[in-house]
Amino acid sequence: MTGIKTVSKTERDAATNRVTVGLGKRAYDILIGPGLLGRAGELIVERFGRRKLVIVTDQNVDAHHGAALQQSLDTSGLAISKITLAPGEATKSFDALEQVVDFALGAGSERSDLLVAFGGGVIGDLAGFGAAIALRGVEFVQIPTSLLAQVDSSVGGKTGINTPRGKNLVGAFHQPGLVIADTGTLETLPERELRAGYAEIIKYGLIGDSGFFSWLEANGPALLAGDRAARIHAIRTACEAKADYVARDEREHGVRALLNLGHTFGHVLEAATQYDGRLNHGEAVAIGMVLAAQLSADLGMCSDEVPERIKAHLEIAQLPTQIGDIPGQLPGAGKLIGLMQQDKKVRDGKLNFIMLGDIGSAFVTNAIPDDQLHSFMTAKCSQT
Repeated sequence: MTGIKTVSKTERDAATNRVTVGLGKRAYDILIGPGLLGRAGELIVERFGRRKLVIVTDQNVDAHHGAALQQSLDTSGLAISKITLAPGEATKSFDALEQVVDFALGAGSERSDLLVAFGGGVIGDLAGFGAAIALRGVEFVQIPTSLLAQVDSSVGGKTGINTPRGKNLVGAFHQPGLVIADTGTLETLPERELRAGYAEIIKYGLIGDSGFFSWLEANGPALLAGDRAARIHAIRTACEAKADYVARDEREHGVRALLNLGHTFGHVLEAATQYDGRLNHGEAVAIGMVLAAQLSADLGMCSDEVPERIKAHLEIAQLPTQIGDIPGQLPGAGKLIGLMQQDKKVRDGKLNFIMLGDIGSAFVTNAIPDDQLHSFMTAKCSQT
């Protein structure tokens, strides 16, 4: 069993960062730093008092970090029940949602109890949705253990599951009451998952912070190689950006939509693989960001340098950059566009795309002609 390196109290306090998501009476903190898993019980009691907890996790996370969380919660005198699910995107399903809700109800949960999402983005989305609907809504805590979850999916209250028709098409907005992001958990993360999370970090530079993207170009390799200070800086910067977007537009009626850069294409590619493991979410977003940038350049919305620079950095991070990088057979352009038409971002029958005017300058448009989109996707599907 692999654990998390212990840090001293002085190191812990100095390294802990706090970012607040400003939603008035529903505001909550994102705590970022090493050693936080060992303080989870203390932090939960400090925020909520002593309540019964239902922990939702997966087998991989439980094997690496379950004992550390258990010890922390026991030390704080918190009573817990735990359900452990299979890892992987396929777990974001109606069947697993039913398991989570039934387990919580079977454990005698009351509205005053807490549900704890302990894992990566799959567990966070699934458990958050379960919290939103069990007993018509219970409070929950996010303890994200993957880089992708720490910089994106654990923050902002988007919860949900996948269906054969697409990614995250069933869900609810349900904000957590606390996010505890222990950066030490990243040390046990498989390299592929670490790189997938890095794709979401890049996104924040592309949509609104060209200086951060330049910083990533200079420091991304060190971050991926294990530089703890670089990781904390990047996670905090991403969380600050997301907190700002969420505070300004919680339900995604405006500016928060920019956080979907690369996702219109990426979600379609995930659905096309049927969540079979060939493509994880971060990899899909990486390809999707390149496609969005290339389409922007093709339509004269940005210079050719923009997609070239994005592609070059993703390649340095060993992330896929084109549809041909996905193993196995995929549907053709027509089928992929059909899947796009079922996306949540369709308005009045028109697809909304997040496009780039430059590095750090994104915007939303639904003015992509159908024939140009079809020609673009046909060309990209034929690339290898």
